[in-house]
Amino acid sequence: VGAVAGLAGGAAIAGAAAAAAAVAWRRQAVVVGIAGVCAAAALSGALAAARQAATLSAAVPAGPQVITGRMATDPREGDRGFRFVLTPTHLGTERWAGPALLVETPGVPGASAGEPVRVRGEVSDRSGWERANPVAGRIRARAVERLGPAGDPLFRAGNAVRRRIQGGLDPGDPAAALLTGFLIGDVSGLADRDEDALRRAGLTHFVAVSGSNVALFLAAWWVAGGPLAATPRRRAAFGLAGLALFVVVTRWEPSVVRAATMAGTVLAGRLAGIVVDAWAALGVAVTVLLLVSAGLVAEVGFQLSVAATAGVLAGAGLGAGRRPRWLWGILGATLAAQVAVAPILLWRFGTVPLLAPLANVAAGPLVAFATSVGGVGVLTGFAPAVGLARLAARGVLAVAKVAAAWPQLGPGAAAAAGLLLALAARRGLRPALAVVAALVVLVTALPRPPPARPTVTFLDVGQGDAVLLRDPTGAAVLVDGGPEPGVLLGALAARGVRRIDLMVATHGHADHVSGLAAAAAELPVAMLWHPGHPEPGPLLEGLLVTAAARGASVLVPPLGTRAQVGQFSIEVLGPRRRYASPNDQSLVMRVAAGGTDVLLAGDTEAVAQAELGPLPADVLKVPHQGAATSDLGWLAASAPRLAVISVGPNPFGHPSPDVVATLEAAGSQVVRTDEEGDIELALPWPP
Repeated sequence: VGAVAGLAGGAAIAGAAAAAAAVAWRRQAVVVGIAGVCAAAALSGALAAARQAATLSAAVPAGPQVITGRMATDPREGDRGFRFVLTPTHLGTERWAGPALLVETPGVPGASAGEPVRVRGEVSDRSGWERANPVAGRIRARAVERLGPAGDPLFRAGNAVRRRIQGGLDPGDPAAALLTGFLIGDVSGLADRDEDALRRAGLTHFVAVSGSNVALFLAAWWVAGGPLAATPRRRAAFGLAGLALFVVVTRWEPSVVRAATMAGTVLAGRLAGIVVDAWAALGVAVTVLLLVSAGLVAEVGFQLSVAATAGVLAGAGLGAGRRPRWLWGILGATLAAQVAVAPILLWRFGTVPLLAPLANVAAGPLVAFATSVGGVGVLTGFAPAVGLARLAARGVLAVAKVAAAWPQLGPGAAAAAGLLLALAARRGLRPALAVVAALVVLVTALPRPPPARPTVTFLDVGQGDAVLLRDPTGAAVLVDGGPEPGVLLGALAARGVRRIDLMVATHGHADHVSGLAAAAAELPVAMLWHPGHPEPGPLLEGLLVTAAARGASVLVPPLGTRAQVGQFSIEVLGPRRRYASPNDQSLVMRVAAGGTDVLLAGDTEAVAQAELGPLPADVLKVPHQGAATSDLGWLAASAPRLAVISVGPNPFGHPSPDVVATLEAAGSQVVRTDEEGDIELALPWPP
């Protein structure tokens, strides 16, 4: 991964380096510069790959252990409590500079990144990834003890500011949660439906801590610095120190690092007496960051941040000469940024918000007011200022909720719109092209009618599961919802799903229920089934509360339950008893329509599969993204004609080659959502 990232980074930064170099260098020097940057990028990628491989293959002392170390990341809520990456310093009482470990703890650790902690728990040597961080093993913690503040003064100051902001805002208030995102990029308290509304409205960059946040922070920092920032050189030096603090406070997310590095480049130029323009600052920032951390090239936050910044710079003159300047300035910058990020949004999420510039015109001034006034209010404890900032943040949420319902462009419509814009340069064609463009947008915005036959669609939601059943009556059954609320809601909207007759959460893991929570908040749900695990976890518990509050009938269907939803007959086959593993506790269902049986097996593993016995079907949703946790004998005995693996890019090796080989040897046709996209079957299947 690191080597590929480095090579890709070389290609990306070569263009930036060429643009910066061409301003001052002759052609031969440009070629030499590009070659040097590409070579350095390839070396950076190779070194990154070596570091990752060393971590993933490092020896870990398995069993009960007491490990002391420094928290490398903030605790993040997961399926089974909280998790964070630990950099060990001691094993027991002995010094041990061990590899990074993932700590899983049922309670809040009470510590932040950079702070020392002592962890007691069971260590396993199961390597893997926690977001972008490789870990050599995992600790199932019984206790996590905070040993004091961070040893690094920068982290100590940054954590103090961060706690001040988080403690000064009510985490239960949606407006306060959004304001926390404006100030420090922390959206952990923001409801999934609100976060998805921001994305669909094209407003997520406001909580991604970008250039505008850096500018506001530096202005306040210089005012607070007084004499320390009295002259241009002092201001530059003081600003560089402030940027380091800002990066720690906002937790070095890719967009933060990009914006801070650009600003730091400009300030460093002032110290050296060199004028650095915005394009040069962007080129230097991207080049330096990818040389230091080649893996950034694969981070969607970094991709969007760089593309949006380039778009804003390229479109800086779009509103020149028009009044009011502030309005045309926002419109021009947003439109240019939206065009620049459109390919990435289509690639990652499948849609582009068509009217994002209008939403940004409405939300931009509110965000600037909330960020500046709210920051001062929280840090000084001035409650009226905090109240005004929360009111502005509430206005941004209102804009997002309204704009989220506006049309979204899919890949086809976006490509057509781009072609039309290109052709529009010919004046004689403009009226006709405008009509065609309007028709494209209208067709894109119109929902699809119900299918002519009962249809089962295995939605491509990435590394997770989501299965949609629809019939000519408009009846809809949704089994699981994948890990990304926005992806699921976009898929449902594109298919014209306006209500869900039966929603099923097979079990409580995030790759199955994160999307369901957003769907339950946005659409009417008549009934919700869940497996009734004694420890449902926060995600499933939140889904149950949301669904019940909105009027859904929430129940645990007993074994053998049969239901008829439209033309679909649904039978509950499992779980057959209470299991310790949430995966084995998955609801297992046989769905029949048009003479075709579809087996939806959740994430069941070998233990539950052995007790279920062979379950032959025409179509099988292969358990657990095709992981090696299935009983190969059970798969062979169940022998479907079509085996569907719902899977996305992942570091776990899913699907297992043994699982695929077993199914194919048993005569199954194996298809995958990561290769085929949405897999839609009209029943009976085959026709």
